[in-house]
Amino acid sequence: MKKLLTAAMGLLLAGAAHAEDVTLQLKWVTQAQFAGYYVAQAKGFYEEEGLNVTILPGGPDVAPTQVIAGGGADVVVDWMPSALAAREKGLALVNIAQPFKSSGMMLTCLKESGVATPADFKGKTLGVWFGGNEYPFLNWMNKLALKTDGSDVTVLKQGFNVDPLLQKQAACISTMTYNEYWQVIDAGVKPEDLVTFKYEDEGVATLEDGLYVLEDKLKDPAFEEKMVKFVRASMKGWKYAEANADEAAMIVLENDETGAQTESHQKRMMGEIAKLTAGSNGALDAADYDRTVAALMSGGSDPVITKAPEGAWTHQITDKALQ
Repeated sequence: MKKLLTAAMGLLLAGAAHAEDVTLQLKWVTQAQFAGYYVAQAKGFYEEEGLNVTILPGGPDVAPTQVIAGGGADVVVDWMPSALAAREKGLALVNIAQPFKSSGMMLTCLKESGVATPADFKGKTLGVWFGGNEYPFLNWMNKLALKTDGSDVTVLKQGFNVDPLLQKQAACISTMTYNEYWQVIDAGVKPEDLVTFKYEDEGVATLEDGLYVLEDKLKDPAFEEKMVKFVRASMKGWKYAEANADEAAMIVLENDETGAQTESHQKRMMGEIAKLTAGSNGALDAADYDRTVAALMSGGSDPVITKAPEGAWTHQITDKALQ
């Protein structure tokens, strides 16, 4: 028996020694928005695939595209508009998986500001996130034929907080269904005093929270196979998180080294995130991709991208991961 245990331990140690390292850069701080990856790590899904995954939190000063360009990560979580814009500028990113099926982005407005429909945006100040997050907004304003130079709407470069709405510096601000909207509510504003416009409902939504790697690295069969394993384990984590939202939220909290997150907020966030990942098996839907590309090319005189990516911009790692 002792020999068997020793042999088993030896096999485990050998497996650990040969585990392949993967570094994942998140788009934002540790929160339920990224629960699938933390769940995959906590539940041993990465370990089962022979992977040793390091998850790097993001933040206001972290740009995933810059991190991967500098060699600081193997794979990053980013929104497709940002990835496409970076690709057109020379950073050859490809999408290897799309865990998020729907967009959580919206504008949240104070009802007292007089905004009841998108037609009421004219003459108002609107809070907008930049750093690659502004592209869906600019496309929407172009669709509404509203100039963003101050003649039609005034764009307030919004920090990653809800202060401009609470302090009434803007009629509307950018929020996510799973995060900032609830920060407004928690600040004491009643839902009936707000008007929200979801990008999905307005027909201007673009894909969010996909997994991206550098195209050249996929020419290495070993790296490609490692990404197949990573996607397979990550999607297992996401589906587990969907089905076990409260447990997933607690796993996220265990990984929050800042102590800034709360149990109630993370559980609520996870419930909303599950709505956005529902229906995705990780594969990038061609129609969703085409819609995003078309939206970003319709920016009038200043489109986000000027042409659709040539060739196989999307690398279907998921085809192998789902086999």
